[in-house]
Amino acid sequence: MNGNGSTRREFLTLVGTSTAVLVVAGCTTNQTAAPPVPSGGVFAQPAESHSVDGRLAVTLVAEATMVPLGTGTRYAYTYNGSTPGPTLRVRPGDTVVVTLQNRLDTDTNLHTHGLHVSPTGGSDDVFVMVRPGGEHTYTYDIPADHPSGLFWYHPHAHGHVAEQIAAGLAGAIVISDDLDDITEITASTERLFILADPSIGDSKAILATSQMGRMQGREGDIVVVNGIVQPTVAVVAGTLERWRILNSSASRYYRLALDNHQLHVIASDGGRLTAPVTVSEILLAPGERTEVLVTPIAAGSNRLRALRYDRGSSGMGGGMGGRASTSTAETVIATVNVTGTAAAAALPPSLAKLSPISPTITATRTVTLAMGGGGGMGGGSMMAFTIDGKSFVPGRTDITARLGTTEQWSIRNTSVMDHPFHLHVWPFQIIDGPPTSGWKDTVNVPARSTVTIRVTFTDLPGRTVYHCHILDHEDLGMMGIIDVTP
Repeated sequence: MNGNGSTRREFLTLVGTSTAVLVVAGCTTNQTAAPPVPSGGVFAQPAESHSVDGRLAVTLVAEATMVPLGTGTRYAYTYNGSTPGPTLRVRPGDTVVVTLQNRLDTDTNLHTHGLHVSPTGGSDDVFVMVRPGGEHTYTYDIPADHPSGLFWYHPHAHGHVAEQIAAGLAGAIVISDDLDDITEITASTERLFILADPSIGDSKAILATSQMGRMQGREGDIVVVNGIVQPTVAVVAGTLERWRILNSSASRYYRLALDNHQLHVIASDGGRLTAPVTVSEILLAPGERTEVLVTPIAAGSNRLRALRYDRGSSGMGGGMGGRASTSTAETVIATVNVTGTAAAAALPPSLAKLSPISPTITATRTVTLAMGGGGGMGGGSMMAFTIDGKSFVPGRTDITARLGTTEQWSIRNTSVMDHPFHLHVWPFQIIDGPPTSGWKDTVNVPARSTVTIRVTFTDLPGRTVYHCHILDHEDLGMMGIIDVTP
């Protein structure tokens, strides 16, 4: 495919993002200049744990740790002493057993973001809380027909989600199947890019955030790839690079572009596409993932950049004394050093046949994301963050759906900020634009716009949540509960 306008619009619908920029005057999220930090380390991937004979059993210890930063260290929350935590590599049909030990001083738990697994029965139950000093064992039975792709795990203890993820608690889950045996993909060099933006310091004080910061959605001091600032990636011209990219930040968006190269997208949140889609840039909202092929040809140093993006304003009239934008400046994510001279490697002509969404719609809903009310900063109280006019209440069920049905949801964002919408357990397809074959679990809904999705509740009854993946907004109430019943 080429990078023409039609293809680009199709891909942006597919990954659930928009490159439209809402220009707002004001300051950025960070209130003080970031401290100087070293950059230019060598690219390195997280440690890995692989399933054997259909089973993977791991222990994840959540604790505060000083982690490397150049020649120094920084304070972070870690799994097993590192951030990101170990990558869990499994296959469809596997059973994954995770024992979570909590050595933090607040409640925590675990959510397997994007996995189509049960929300109950000791599996992906986000209502379970692991107290400080306690532990809990989760058992995830991955369906035999689960799509391959990049998924991830992170805490979901309401009220602490933004702080714990921003502090470093995240790790990747990679599901592989025979689609990974396609000749071109087998011959590629696979790399995992977990993007995060920590705050830098030597104590828990770095986790403190103002009311303004929470309403905007916190952004940290620096951007790291697998915990490394601006790593250097050494590649050879004429080879094929396969990059799995995860936005694990609490609020920051990444509008990614690689100097002198195009990106050939082969997967989104929910797994593989039918064929590569060629684009010049990709926008990843918090929680989103993508998988791309890169064909290095331009010898020398090429920057992987996060281009400027403005996700809107948290100003709601005069209550906050003005409009404060959440614009992020252009940032170099990594440097790709290409050696040698050769023609571009061949791309796979096709990838997978994806099952279509059911055309029979059982119910339609409008889900409205809104900000407002409260006294604002000037009034001394926190702004309200709501879905359908209600802030989250743990004991209340907001949507009841029937097993075996297909629903169409119009996700309406009435606020002046972008909100990435995430539904647990059941993947969906985006249908409010050019048709796509990609499955999603997180979709960006730009300010004052509507995105329409279609979701089939094929199996796995139970009770779980849907929410904004700007995680401070989730913690402040922009979350609801769905119960899928037989």
